[in-house]
Amino acid sequence: MTVREVEVHGARIRAHVTGDPDAPPVVLLHGIARSLEDWAPQHERLDDDYRVISVDLPGFGLSDPLPGPPSLDSLAAGVEDTLVVLGAGRPAHLMGNSLGGAVAMRMLCRDPGAARSLTLVASAGFGREVTMALRVLAVPGLGRRLMRRFDRRVSAQVERNLFVDRALVTDERVEFGLRVAARDGYAAHFLATAKALGGIRGVHPGWRTELLARVAELDPPTLVVWGEKDLILPAAHLRAARTALPHASFHLFPGTGHMPQIERADEFAGLAREFLKQA
Repeated sequence: MTVREVEVHGARIRAHVTGDPDAPPVVLLHGIARSLEDWAPQHERLDDDYRVISVDLPGFGLSDPLPGPPSLDSLAAGVEDTLVVLGAGRPAHLMGNSLGGAVAMRMLCRDPGAARSLTLVASAGFGREVTMALRVLAVPGLGRRLMRRFDRRVSAQVERNLFVDRALVTDERVEFGLRVAARDGYAAHFLATAKALGGIRGVHPGWRTELLARVAELDPPTLVVWGEKDLILPAAHLRAARTALPHASFHLFPGTGHMPQIERADEFAGLAREFLKQA
């Protein structure tokens, strides 16, 4: 996989770009504490018809944070500015997994003309419930102590929580998680982002309510998918998505965890291609 870095407001932002530069752009956004590697299988499955762009959100993966405190809005702005530097066309098909789904929705709300469609993959924003592993980070002092204990055992457990298929919990993924967590300033950025979006009681309702109301008002072509056995954001959120976005399309992947774009790569790509053709 060929990855490049671009400079955005003095920060180095990591990006993976494949496909014809003149093809319609598809932008792939990962979740909290993750990286563009979570979308790697979809590049080769989509880039014969699309210009496929995945990025490390500012401050995550191997990207630098941008100036100022992290928030959903600042992450969306950072992606927008990165796409400008990359010369990405407009409008783009936005695909987001977990936090990346919320970032994609925020990008739509910031500039409706920049988004041709939304594909929301186990997206944050549809409910309060979230894995306890993220909730406890909001407890004063506890989050910092837990991040200091992030070792190979913890990194492996993080990966196991993401997939039903244990074959996907590879040494490569575990080692990359350790590499990311060891970066200077990473823990502080992660904790600040988690606290901006949720707390010990779960995902904050304020930003969710406002965001979903605006997305429903704009009503772009939208596909919402979930894994039946998601341990991070429960599949019950798919029902909430049906209520919030009644005109969207929906799909539940049986026997699948938090990342169907990896665990059901071929099926996901087929579903996404059909949706993108019609969007």
